[in-house]
Amino acid sequence: MQPIILCLASYFKGGLFLEECKQQGSRTILVTTQKTEHEDWPRHAIDEFFMLPFPNLARQPDITYSIAYLMRERAIDRIVALDDYDVETAADLREHFRLPGMGASQARFFRDKLAMRTRAAQMSVPVPAFTSVFHYPTLSDYLARVPGPWVLKPRAEASAMGIKKIHHPDELWQTLGELGDRQSYFLLEKFLPGDVFHVDSVVWQGEVRFAAAHRYGLPPMTVYHGGGVFASSTVEHDGEVERDLLAINRQVIEAMGLERGVTHAEFIRSEADGRYYFLEIAARVGGAGIDRLVEHATNVNPWREWARTVVADVRGEEYTLPALRHDYAGLVVSLARQEWPDTSTYNDPELVWRLQKRHHVGFVLASHDYERVQTLVSDYAARVAHDFSATAPPLERPPEE
Repeated sequence: MQPIILCLASYFKGGLFLEECKQQGSRTILVTTQKTEHEDWPRHAIDEFFMLPFPNLARQPDITYSIAYLMRERAIDRIVALDDYDVETAADLREHFRLPGMGASQARFFRDKLAMRTRAAQMSVPVPAFTSVFHYPTLSDYLARVPGPWVLKPRAEASAMGIKKIHHPDELWQTLGELGDRQSYFLLEKFLPGDVFHVDSVVWQGEVRFAAAHRYGLPPMTVYHGGGVFASSTVEHDGEVERDLLAINRQVIEAMGLERGVTHAEFIRSEADGRYYFLEIAARVGGAGIDRLVEHATNVNPWREWARTVVADVRGEEYTLPALRHDYAGLVVSLARQEWPDTSTYNDPELVWRLQKRHHVGFVLASHDYERVQTLVSDYAARVAHDFSATAPPLERPPEE
């Protein structure tokens, strides 16, 4: 059979997913917005390309009407959200059209930071001390019990967008007053200094079939709010750090009940007690070149494997991983002052991938040698900061649709 896969993309991403779906013999339909019209989509892998006339794919009932119209003549098998902002929309559409996959309630575990923390805590996964921003007496009690500083986080934004560090209760009450009716869409949690890690996984039939652990050079929140070079590198194989991260990652995925697909989860190792705490999880591929980082360390590209799990599920077939590689890789990415940075002097033999994007610079370096990768990532981060780096003010919300 030829699966028909409909993909939602509010932003330009997921080209490798589309290519792999096509390579697996699927019919692919992309639904996106007009602002992505001129992006470099893999048109050869897209059978039907629809740019909706409204700017926000989450707009109801318009998106439901649009997909219902397409389904009059297309027996769509699966709906996939290529962007984090489309996860809940795709879940609502699956519910409406009674299609398999993650439903609306479960989608909140992968989009709503309050929902995922509450679920994790219920399942005995360590999380930073947190509270909702609903009931003021409960909030006051939390402030009295949990010493600051704290971070006030939007429940449904991606990355570190909209996060604010709070040092004093008066600062919190002032901020909540400024938020007005929007304050219930935030949560408050204790700020934990420490090293931040990400684990990227492929899940099949509720089992973690693949997971790769990496350490951020700087916490994403630090880079997002203070500028600097984004970096990440593979942790040492078969060491205590890798074992602990893979264990808590499995615990989180089991708690969230994901049956199949990919995840990008983040954890922090607290400076205070050395324990690992769950920060967040998304049912998507990590951004900023993380898929290439994982690929060059392991031979697994999360975008491609996600597509293979979707197609296998439609066909009722077993999913199998490609042959794994146990190397090390490092990722270095930054905004650039130059429109098209000249990176020709970055030419080490370990350099395996370059980012091609306006006003950006990025590399992946790979080797069998852990220490060699660490040295290269440190060297490249410093050089990129000197040669190219630019900063932009952090966004409180996504760009207006």
